Amino acid sequence: MAHYIGPKHKLARKQGVNVIDKQSASLQRRLTVAPGMHGAKRKRKLSEFGLQLKEKQKAKTIYGVQERQFKSLVQFLRKQKGDTGELIIAALETRLDNLVYRLGFAKSRFMARQMVSHGHILVNGKKVTIPSYHVEVDSILSLHGKMTQNVQVAKLLESDPVVLPFLERQAGAGKLVRMPKREDIDVPFNTQMIVEYYSR
Repeated sequence: MAHYIGPKHKLARKQGVNVIDKQSASLQRRLTVAPGMHGAKRKRKLSEFGLQLKEKQKAKTIYGVQERQFKSLVQFLRKQKGDTGELIIAALETRLDNLVYRLGFAKSRFMARQMVSHGHILVNGKKVTIPSYHVEVDSILSLHGKMTQNVQVAKLLESDPVVLPFLERQAGAGKLVRMPKREDIDVPFNTQMIVEYYSR
């Protein structure tokens, strides 16, 4: 299944979470109402399965992960030592496209995904074009060639972004200094429900 390319507001309202990566007062007010003219009337209590499905869909939508890829990731992490929920967050946060976004090189994960796919991002000096590429601790991410001169990117680089505790950034380069933890970010989905969904 291809990535969703329709209206982001509609997708955000469907999942009940802001997937646009920017604050919008009008969107925030409408997140609790499903899309469509009868959205406000369609609200009903979800079953346990329905709740688990919703949390899984939120995570997939936010990070732009496809079902097969996400299922394989969760099933792999369930076999590893440690808290599976923490491992899921760490795995999603260390995707290359997500780190490009977190470092402030892109204004959204969608833009970050495009930058990676088009070869504008280097990992330890080498071009990587796979958005889902897993970045290792101590890796250096940088912008390739003339990308720093791109008007949109240059404007982002001039700003003073809020860099999360597991990252460091200097101008057009950033570093993953340690694995992300749950307390480092505001997690808008329930990882336990995701684990339960794939445990059925």
